[in-house]
Amino acid sequence: MEYRLLIYEDNTRLRQSLEQLLGEGSGFLVAGAFPDCNNVVEDIEQLYPDLVIMDIDMPGMTGIEGVRLVRSHFPDVKVIMYTVFYDDTRIFDCLCAGADGYLLKNTSPLKLIQSLHELMEGGAPMSPLIAQKVFQFFRTKEQPLKHSASGQADNEFGLTVREKEILEYLVQGNSYKMIASHCNITLDTVRKHLKNIYHKLHVQCGTEAVVKAIKHKIVRIE
Repeated sequence: MEYRLLIYEDNTRLRQSLEQLLGEGSGFLVAGAFPDCNNVVEDIEQLYPDLVIMDIDMPGMTGIEGVRLVRSHFPDVKVIMYTVFYDDTRIFDCLCAGADGYLLKNTSPLKLIQSLHELMEGGAPMSPLIAQKVFQFFRTKEQPLKHSASGQADNEFGLTVREKEILEYLVQGNSYKMIASHCNITLDTVRKHLKNIYHKLHVQCGTEAVVKAIKHKIVRIE
């Protein structure tokens, strides 16, 4: 099936390049491409996208404000940030606003397409540098932990050993295919494990799972 998407990017050449890249054969249908997100609510109401690609720095409304509007009005529409910015403030403002993923504009075309498909399958694609900054942020935060007699944090969410392993790979920024390869299992098995993980963590998507895993120190951050 093809997923309908909208592109919000003020750089004309890049916007046109994205339209061409995500055209026929990519598994996506570009329903609209705009230089700003000032009318994002109306655009989505008229064009029914499954996914929005959102720049941050645009004329008028910022992409962060755009994400908040999408999330409040259309909770089922996926939003991925596509930007040159990698400072901590913008990253976490975007994630807190409800972004489902965060990719830098130096992402290769093939990786971009793969990441968008991964997002639509429930993943939380992030450029490696962004994932690293997320880890660093939470490493600096003091989190209260419950410990067992062995001194290890209790597995209060009831994850199995395999589920914790898969979650750890997800937190490290691995794609579904990479997780399947690391664990020597099929893609379908990875998806089933992630579905169970989301249920146990009481989250709806991969981004929420990553943030919760780091915040509660469910997995190791090295």
